[in-house]
Formats: sequence, C-alpha cells, structure tokens
Amino acid sequence: MLLIILLIIILVVSLFIYLARYNSAKQKGKRGEMRVSAILSKLSDEYTILNDLVFRTEKGTTQIDHIVVSKYGIFTIETKNYRGEIYGDDNRKEWTQLIVTKVTYAKKWWKTYTYVTKNRFYNPVKQSVGHALRIKELLSVFPHVKIVPIVVFTGDAILRYVESNNHVVYEKNLLDVIDGYKTTYLTDNDVQAVLAILTSNNIRETVSDRQHVKNLRIAAREVNATINSGICPKCGGHLIKRNGKYGTFYGCSNYPKCRFTTQ
Repeated sequence: MLLIILLIIILVVSLFIYLARYNSAKQKGKRGEMRVSAILSKLSDEYTILNDLVFRTEKGTTQIDHIVVSKYGIFTIETKNYRGEIYGDDNRKEWTQLIVTKVTYAKKWWKTYTYVTKNRFYNPVKQSVGHALRIKELLSVFPHVKIVPIVVFTGDAILRYVESNNHVVYEKNLLDVIDGYKTTYLTDNDVQAVLAILTSNNIRETVSDRQHVKNLRIAAREVNATINSGICPKCGGHLIKRNGKYGTFYGCSNYPKCRFTTQ
C-alpha cells in the first residue's frame, strides 16, 4: 500500500512539473514558432524559410524567429503566442496584455466574478524593426532589396487597440501579407547569395538560449542606464518630459527625426 501511495505522489508531482513547463512562457513561445513555421511551409518553392536564427550585434546577439527569403524581398517575422486583448503602438516601449477571466463558483452559481490580469511585454514592432535593420546591415551588398518586418500573433490574442505602420497580424493573415509583395528585387543567383550570407552569419549552434538572454539583459541594463541619465539611447539626444494622449512620457529632443519615447 505504501508503495502505491508513493507511486501516486510521484505521478502527481511529475504531472505538476510537466504542466508548469508546458505553460511556461518559453514553451508557449516555442509552440507559437512551430505553428508559424507550419504556416510558412505552405509557401511556394519561390520562398525559402529559415527558422530560429541568432546574429551578433554591437551589444551582443539578436534572435529572429523566422526569415523568409525570396526574389520579392526578405521577410523577418517575430512570433508572439499570447491570449487576451493586446494594446500598443509603434512608439511605446512596452505593450499591454489584458486577460479578462469570468469565474462562477459552485456555492454562488447565480453570480459571476470577473478577474482582470494586466501584463506588459516589450514592443514587438521595435523587435521586428530591429531585426530588419540587422538583416539590412548583413545584406549591405544588396542595398535596394526590400526587407519587411512582420509581427504575427498566434493563439487567442485579440489585437484590440494596436496602431502600427508595420505589419502586425494574426497567423491566418500571414501568408496574405507575404503574397502581397510581388515586385522583384533579386535574381535567382542573388537569392542564393543572400541565403549564403544569412546562414554563414547565423551563430545559433554556438549560442544557447541562456547566453542569448544574458546578452539581452546586459544590453537592457546599458539602455536603462542611458535613459536614467536623461540621454536618448537611440540617437544621443536629450530626453524631454511631454504630455500625450495616454499621460506623460519622455521623448527625444531630436523629434521628429528621432521618435524614441519612454515612460
């Protein structure tokens, strides 16, 4: 009997550990990337898909979920596997995730309780645009190639109040966005050269997720130190307190040339 109880305890603990890992942000992100990868595989042979790449930057490394290479341009894709309502725009440092949960308890079946959870996450448009700029640097021998940053939301996210001049789309609309670009920028030989440049600069095999996160934290500390000293980390201008639609914020003195803002 004692052995059976022990086995049950082990099974229950193992189940909790599995569920905790399954629901972790890392695993949710991986599942979202797999879904997008499956969607991209439906593209024709004119497109080549590269998944999970890491490139060196001046401040460490940057990781790109997906890159699609074609004669019609290069598409950098940032995947977000979220649920709830999403709020944000191009200039905010962070976006907001609002999760509304309605619960009815057995003892008070006639009453419904509403719980609201608010989370913040780094602006995915800034991420995606940053990825596109890094690819542009790597492909400097092709200065006229079109590089298109895309943010794609998987899962049950609702893009309630998202304002962006870039592509921020649901997964069901991803292929339509890519298919919308039909101007030819590269020859077949150019496409092969682009692929060679990207694959040769990809250091994913030598950089672990842990090291990449460490690099991001170091870069974030440097940026925050610059902001705290009142300097724009993007162009070196001065940060000035301003009033906006959503309250006060700090903006760069070089606006409109530099549109950096922070809370």
